[in-house]
Amino acid sequence: MKPVQHSIGLRMILVAAAGLSGNAALADANCRSISDSAQRLACYDLASGFSAPSNTATEPVQAATTTASTTPTETMATSTAPASSTSSNSDSIIDAAWGFNPASDRYSLGMYHSNYLLLGRYSDNPNDAPYQVLHADKTVDLDKVEAKFQLSFKGRLWTTDDRRWGIWGAYTQNNHWQVYNEEESRPFRETNYMPELIVSFRPDVDLGAGFKWRLLNAGYTHQSNGRTETISRSWDRLFAEVGIDNGNFAIYGKAWYRIPESDDVDENATILDYYGHGQLNAVYRWKGHSFTGLARGNLKTGKGSLQVGWYSPPVIGPLRAYVQGFTGYGETLIDYNWRQNTIGAGFALNDGF
Repeated sequence: MKPVQHSIGLRMILVAAAGLSGNAALADANCRSISDSAQRLACYDLASGFSAPSNTATEPVQAATTTASTTPTETMATSTAPASSTSSNSDSIIDAAWGFNPASDRYSLGMYHSNYLLLGRYSDNPNDAPYQVLHADKTVDLDKVEAKFQLSFKGRLWTTDDRRWGIWGAYTQNNHWQVYNEEESRPFRETNYMPELIVSFRPDVDLGAGFKWRLLNAGYTHQSNGRTETISRSWDRLFAEVGIDNGNFAIYGKAWYRIPESDDVDENATILDYYGHGQLNAVYRWKGHSFTGLARGNLKTGKGSLQVGWYSPPVIGPLRAYVQGFTGYGETLIDYNWRQNTIGAGFALNDGF
């Protein structure tokens, strides 16, 4: 009688059972029907109770058993699984920053603007004037070298299933610390707090030459230094922002409208003369390095500022070396109408894009 043609996995089970029961004829019949020589040898080893010195002989049988027990539908699902978690926009700087990939977490929390620590920041023109009113009995002598650090993160509060729409909450805190100024008790010279509420949308418009319009944001920003009396500074804005990218290059353009305040409470009535009505941010990434720039100003008054940065590839764990340069007005709110040139060096976690 011709042996029944079982699957390889089932044959091996029958062989094992036959070996345990001492039925050599049944084991031989099942092994002889296997066409592959390596699998047939493994079958006879199993029937005789022989244990191979390594997994080399049994690996083909295990692979064949897995293949035989997997249906065509399951095989198709396995081969296409990676595609479901990777979209065509995975190489976009903006898509990655704003979670536009449909497979991204619905409620995500991550870094926003750059998170960094400048161990030393040098200013050629420190702004002592605002603090003199607090120390009428002595002269305030600020160091030209201080530390500067920034913390910034954002979280998605709501999004559509395709991730093209989202609502975000964000927070950025910028700190200037006279840590080397022992004479003045190492004070925090200035701290700026900036919470934001943002609605994001992905237009996905091809602009040609490899550029794509990836981002349209609208939102509300409050910025304050949290101080009282004559050194208090704050303002509120509504803004719109667009972002385009092309490979390793991305640029953001932001325009804002300052929410008016009454003259008796406005602490910095002329701030738009120095900050203007918008700004441009750009980044270029090359072999792990990031080169960034920020420009803003008021064309009517001719006042503004420029900030540039270089980020190295990671040097200590996730930390990247970071060098920052600034020139112009408004590095902080207390300095919104003060011109200076600064340069600092330290470490950063991200480039802010």
